Amino acid sequence: MNLKLKIWRQNKPSEKGKMVTYNVSDISPDMSFLEMLDVLNEDLISNNKLPVAFDHDCREGICGMCSLYINGQPHGPNRAVTTCQLHMREFNDGETIYIEPWRAKAFPVIKDLVVDRSAFDRIIQSGGYISVNTSGNTQDANLTPVPKEDADMAFDAATCIGCGACVASCKNSSAMLFVSAKVSQLSLLPQGKVEKSERVLNMIDQMDLEGFGNCTNTGACEVECPKEISLENIARMNREYLSASIKLKK
Repeated sequence: MNLKLKIWRQNKPSEKGKMVTYNVSDISPDMSFLEMLDVLNEDLISNNKLPVAFDHDCREGICGMCSLYINGQPHGPNRAVTTCQLHMREFNDGETIYIEPWRAKAFPVIKDLVVDRSAFDRIIQSGGYISVNTSGNTQDANLTPVPKEDADMAFDAATCIGCGACVASCKNSSAMLFVSAKVSQLSLLPQGKVEKSERVLNMIDQMDLEGFGNCTNTGACEVECPKEISLENIARMNREYLSASIKLKK
């Protein structure tokens, strides 16, 4: 396959970026999208040019690092896959592919296709944890019965990998799906109910401080999410937030 790539290049946050055109040839349809970018970078390096900076780690759809806007879609044209799970057979020989970083105020570009997603880390730090007795008198978790429906919903929410596709797909750059998944995976379980009210208030407050927008109610986040996190988590979080706000006023 021979392809034309239009890639966002930006040397550093303080400089303006631009789309730069590259041509790659002899690309196997069985290559992953990141392997195709590896081929491009090898060619750039061999010609004494700066390679394209992009995030990647596990390349197995687990870590959420490889977050790219491909032809106007987070993670590309497929559904329920991350960029590293996208293969070149999804594109046509001679096609032009546009590759950009996430676009959000809370995700500033560091270089080229790499963005700073530490806002997610600060949201987690504000409440994404539980308090556990570690004094030597801890209880076995299996001693606390959990309804299967609650356990299943908690596990589904916990599959969120924090890639940021929900933010990138939202017109308001909202992080509601991400935050609601992190809230739900804890509040649905007995161990997470102790700090339930403080957690949802603190995490939503931190989300607002980071500059994420409000939910648009269009559902684009669920459609583009590689782990298919449900919008039901947002509804659950809203109920918990309202309940916690009333308790706090009392």
